[in-house]
Amino acid sequence: MTAATGGGKWADLGPRLISGGVAAAVGLWVMWLGGIPFHILIALVTGIMVWELVRMIGAPSKAVPLGIFAGLVMFAAVELPDGFALPLLMLPAVLGVSQLSENRFTYTIYTAAITVAGFGLVALRDDFGFGWMAWLALVVIVTDILGYFAGRFIGGPKFWPKVSPKKTWSGTVAGWIGAAMVGAFYVWQGEAGAELIGISIAVSMAGQIGDVAESALKRRMGVKDSSSIIPGHGGMFDRFDAMLGASLFLLVIEAVVDFPPVAVPL
Repeated sequence: MTAATGGGKWADLGPRLISGGVAAAVGLWVMWLGGIPFHILIALVTGIMVWELVRMIGAPSKAVPLGIFAGLVMFAAVELPDGFALPLLMLPAVLGVSQLSENRFTYTIYTAAITVAGFGLVALRDDFGFGWMAWLALVVIVTDILGYFAGRFIGGPKFWPKVSPKKTWSGTVAGWIGAAMVGAFYVWQGEAGAELIGISIAVSMAGQIGDVAESALKRRMGVKDSSSIIPGHGGMFDRFDAMLGASLFLLVIEAVVDFPPVAVPL
């Protein structure tokens, strides 16, 4: 291997660490604050992701107004009772149908996923507290970090080369192991029962599906990144795609399993 090749393999590591560290620090602080600051953060992230989505699907002139509308609607929704919030969450997706001339279905599906996932994150923080919001974030972050390093050190068969050529099965499985470790730590701390380990792995898988779904969208639209606002990571959609999938999945499982699972004394 030449020096150039080795450098290319790790060329994005420095920017990823710096920008990722700053983003994690800010996100952790706002997560800890909760309340209005966290609601504003989620509304901002929602608006930026919709802005990036509209640009990716080829309607840049509509990106800013649709992004601003989505962010404002998200903030209004999380301040209202759930029954009134739900129709608001669908408004950005519905509005885009009349505003866009192509890729309407893609916009509608992804925008609805973004707004519902954002609402789920707010509900998790407001209803279960910082500790469980941190659990979800740790599952997603550890999955990403271990997947990144395992994929580069171990390599091996690709997960879905046509859509995401850098993702490997070794990195995918390493992410599951990392998520299980996060769940096991919470179990060890007495925060939940052993079923949390399985839930953590499933949430990790859902996050990976969210990541691949965004990769498939970018591949279809012929773009490398959703935007370039985060050095080393691309755009907000590139950074939060896994959290989107994890949040949507958590909303579903909260309806069918006890969450958090109760610790059973031995």
